[in-house]
Amino acid sequence: MKILLTGTTGYIGQRLIPVFLEKGHELVCCVRDRNRFDFQKYKSDRIRVIEVNFLDANTLGEIPEEIDAAYYLIHSMSAANEDFEELEKISATNFRNRVQETSAKQVIYLSGIVNEEKLSKHLNSRKLVEEILASGSYHLTTLRAGIILGSGSASFEIIRDLVEKLPFMIAPKWLNTRSQPIAIRNVIEYLTGVLMLGDSFDQSFDIGGPEILSYKEILLRFAKVRKLKRTIVTVPVMTPKLSSYWLYFVTSTSFRLAVNLAKSMSVEVVCRENKLKELLGIELLTFEQAIELAFGKIQNEAVVSSWKDALSSHVLDKGISQLLEVPTYGCFVDRRSCEVKEVRRSLNKIWSIGGDTGWYYANWLWGLRGFIDKLFGGVGLRRGRKNNSLISPGDSLDFWRVIYADKEEMKLLLYAEMKLPGEAWLEFEIKDNRLYQTATFRPLGLLGRFYWYSVLPFHGLIFSGMLKKLSE
Repeated sequence: MKILLTGTTGYIGQRLIPVFLEKGHELVCCVRDRNRFDFQKYKSDRIRVIEVNFLDANTLGEIPEEIDAAYYLIHSMSAANEDFEELEKISATNFRNRVQETSAKQVIYLSGIVNEEKLSKHLNSRKLVEEILASGSYHLTTLRAGIILGSGSASFEIIRDLVEKLPFMIAPKWLNTRSQPIAIRNVIEYLTGVLMLGDSFDQSFDIGGPEILSYKEILLRFAKVRKLKRTIVTVPVMTPKLSSYWLYFVTSTSFRLAVNLAKSMSVEVVCRENKLKELLGIELLTFEQAIELAFGKIQNEAVVSSWKDALSSHVLDKGISQLLEVPTYGCFVDRRSCEVKEVRRSLNKIWSIGGDTGWYYANWLWGLRGFIDKLFGGVGLRRGRKNNSLISPGDSLDFWRVIYADKEEMKLLLYAEMKLPGEAWLEFEIKDNRLYQTATFRPLGLLGRFYWYSVLPFHGLIFSGMLKKLSE
């Protein structure tokens, strides 16, 4: 079967690809930037990657006419643009218009549970997208999920941050809101199970786990699995805005996503009864089983995808390929080099930089810079990295984004996503037994120049120390 897959580099999309390949399907993967697709991960001749931007109808001609089914896995909840409702409307309309010109018989859409009259802006947007997709000439199957539990999911990582960092929580009253979390493994079983299933055509199904829990219960049961003792006190005085700041500063989420999450979490998301689970023969994992399975993946460094893989910087919307060529004109450059003792050891250190490993020298200064970044609405250092030793273009790495990573070429290029009065790149390259470390900053106006000179003394300390540690 030939399947069109959108949201290919997203959390769900990356989980679906290996499952479809194992089942023998042919995939057409839609990406905004081919450089973000890890071809090495999927060594198959049944994958075709096309560059498509569903916000621009002129790019949709790449979608082939001969397809059997399509998956719509696009959402703009964490977009820098506040009006994500309009973005989702445009994207869904363009997708519908193009897909109904193909031979696709079915479209499968992963949405959010919408069982209250008063919906958050995020859930209302999901409902609007469903209505747009349903007006196409194909059969639409909508699966509506609430919290998805799995290694790398936004919900899982936020819960993990809260539980592992805060032994005592004064939390907003929406922690008493009920939801029905579901394991990512079950979500994938539902998504693949409804493919060309006639009984699912032109219908929507709520999908959730076997238990209905309040957010407070979710946090406490997560703590129990992790063998941590936690106390949570809910207060009625915390407004959605204060709740957003609470999530933003404690967890690794972006501020825009924190705002949308805080609003969504005041809405109950409990599944309405349906027979899809029995029809597909799915055995639902309990909350504890989902958490233990997720940590098993983390401990074995087998996390397939992460919500942090999604582009978070507005500058990156045009694709990472636009940033591959580091500018020189009008830039400040800190370039250092030294001889390496063992090339392979130094290369492995470079490929392990950031996250739990840290930056090898003056980590407290890196931490301070991450804290300052959070104060100004940036991503901070809490995003970490998905894998401690593997890097692919498009991955998040603390407050950097991986632009280029070729271990054979021994070159790594990072682009700064921290709040800056300008743009910054950090490059590592080993040539002829020498390690070259280059920091490039393109200032924006006088403020950018003032920033560069104000941090110059710290750069001298940090960059020289890091270079020495990497080369040892």
